[in-house]
Amino acid sequence: MDVSIASPDVVRPAQLKQCLPLFGHIAADQIIAWRNDEAVNAATFLRDIHALIPLLPSGTHILNDCRDRYRFSVVLCAAMVAGKINLLPSTRTAETIRQLQLFAPDVACITDQADCTIALPQTRFPSDRVLHHAAAHPFVVPKIDANQIVAYVFTSGSTGLPLGHRKTWGSLVSNVQTEAQQFGLVPGTRYQVVGTVPAQHMFGFESTVLMPLVNGFAFSSARSFYPADICHSLTQVPAPRILVTTPIHLRSLLGARLALPQMELIVSATAPLSPQLASEVEQTFAAPLHEIYGSTETGQIASRRPTASPEWTLFPTLQMQPTRTGNDAVKQDSDRRMWISGGHVEPPMPMNDVLEITSKGRFLLHGRISDLINIAGKRSSLAYLNHHLNAIAGVQDGAFYMPPEKSNGEVTRLQAVVVAPDLSYAEIIAALREKIDPAFMPRPLYKIAQLPRNATGKLPQSALDDLMRTLSVSANDNGAAS
Repeated sequence: MDVSIASPDVVRPAQLKQCLPLFGHIAADQIIAWRNDEAVNAATFLRDIHALIPLLPSGTHILNDCRDRYRFSVVLCAAMVAGKINLLPSTRTAETIRQLQLFAPDVACITDQADCTIALPQTRFPSDRVLHHAAAHPFVVPKIDANQIVAYVFTSGSTGLPLGHRKTWGSLVSNVQTEAQQFGLVPGTRYQVVGTVPAQHMFGFESTVLMPLVNGFAFSSARSFYPADICHSLTQVPAPRILVTTPIHLRSLLGARLALPQMELIVSATAPLSPQLASEVEQTFAAPLHEIYGSTETGQIASRRPTASPEWTLFPTLQMQPTRTGNDAVKQDSDRRMWISGGHVEPPMPMNDVLEITSKGRFLLHGRISDLINIAGKRSSLAYLNHHLNAIAGVQDGAFYMPPEKSNGEVTRLQAVVVAPDLSYAEIIAALREKIDPAFMPRPLYKIAQLPRNATGKLPQSALDDLMRTLSVSANDNGAAS
């Protein structure tokens, strides 16, 4: 159920109780994380969880602001054992925090940042020295009720107030167990997961924290962002290595031309990869590249290997249908909103993308419903146009932009912004003319040094709006191509 950030959720009637382990490591000496280039075993992780529990804020809701992935995981698990709920908003703006307080008036923040300015009651994550002197506990992995709400993950709120989506322990466990199965990862195997996305983001939460925890793998505590950092994090953990990342980070790695250690698997999400980029990544790093598709509302629901097929494979526990009721008589229509149900998706959820079912359990992604555009009677999508823009050799990043309709009736024109320091406007336009209809040629096209992407590589609509307004005002000075 979607929950307005200003309205607490309604808990469903109690169901048959099923308890699931807090993590999948069954021996005390199993490595659960790598932190500061040192291994942390499951016994130490459990000790730190027990040491943190009495230090938790008294309220039920906790804003988990720990940037260190290991500390984030300790807070997550300590809160679960104590019956508290982690709040995971995608941003920390003053307005988001104000809305969080409306949603959960008792919310308090746990942070590992000395300069944290979040306007909430704060608890500082204890120092390593405090944790090291904590009392030892027998190695007994706690179990959590599968129906326990352990987190609320919030949408970005780019189209209004952020929405909170409750996540039960059972649904999260089912989700990341299926993820491991999709990639052929055997639970208990000593895979090492290195992530470039923050743990507070849904993709990072699932794939860099929960997947290794639940399946008995190990994860790197570092939040590697720059190519040199990613390379360092990979070299500091033993094989077999899994890199969980985004298209923007993969582009940066390719551009840096660093020698990376052997990887078992690369997993990407947050934006579809072009076949060209996927092929170059696999050839350069000699590892299979798979993509995850999902949303904050549903969690991950499908995967694909883009070098093998453009189609996505739905997780086997899920169903996709063009209506909430699954009426087989309803004709498939690319404009009809698809619903996902079953497995870890509780309750059924509508998708905000244009999805085309191609066969049982397989589908194509045609971009967001809000990205569909109609110019001079011709239809396309921003995702399709962005694909061709970013496929141009020499383009490092780029995005099309459709301005809001003008109140005076003046025709709005499709625009684009691109990062391509070695290409001229004429070369970019000529390459686009070979791929897209003339009706969708950008007027104007702006060249800039960098797009305002966030930590997960996404380009927030609000940031793009601000950028295009700024570029429009100074268009005569920066040489935009019309």
